[in-house]
Amino acid sequence: MYQWDFAVVWSYRWLFVNGLGVTLAFTLAIVVLGLLAGLVSGLARLSSFAPIRWLSQAYVEVFRCTPVLVQLVWFYYALPMLAGIEMTATTAGILALSLYGGAFYSEIVRGGIASIETGQSEAALALGMTPAQSMRRIVLPQALKRMVPPLMNQSIIQLKNTSLVSVLAVPDLLYQGQAAAHDSYRPLEIYTVVAVIYFVVLFPLTLLVNRLERRLARAD
Repeated sequence: MYQWDFAVVWSYRWLFVNGLGVTLAFTLAIVVLGLLAGLVSGLARLSSFAPIRWLSQAYVEVFRCTPVLVQLVWFYYALPMLAGIEMTATTAGILALSLYGGAFYSEIVRGGIASIETGQSEAALALGMTPAQSMRRIVLPQALKRMVPPLMNQSIIQLKNTSLVSVLAVPDLLYQGQAAAHDSYRPLEIYTVVAVIYFVVLFPLTLLVNRLERRLARAD
């Protein structure tokens, strides 16, 4: 029977701390950039100008229908060759995961806006508002309330997706765990601790989203 020895983990504690810091910073970056990309793309999906609508849909479908790991590898290895630019692993990871998350955020934004009754926009236009004013003052505030839970759920998924950047040698939590496992020859203990750290970070966020969903449901 395997003899567990978690005492060895303590000597690698700073690797885990540094790795978690990189993971959280990475998550913040890709969530913020992804939300911006999703907002722009979601609004473009509702545009009356067909070419903009088609480009936005093409972006969403490309990133939703290809594996995120393939996207990471492509952005790191293929894009610099095609564009003739230098790109660090961190930059490639942020770019790929932001655009990937943006495709899903885009659908959430589009669905949230589309769920608002068209009569409200028509009433705003009848009162003399421009379409942009109607969207900003009437539609978006109501749609945002409905979008918050799915946006938070997608952000949780984004945090989990950051573990994939370890394949590009970005020193996130999983990469540091791999380094500790190779050095200590105790992979079961190391990867168990890595899994526990992810759980400790993600579980409270999941509870928060569930609680928020119940509060919004009662408010409706």
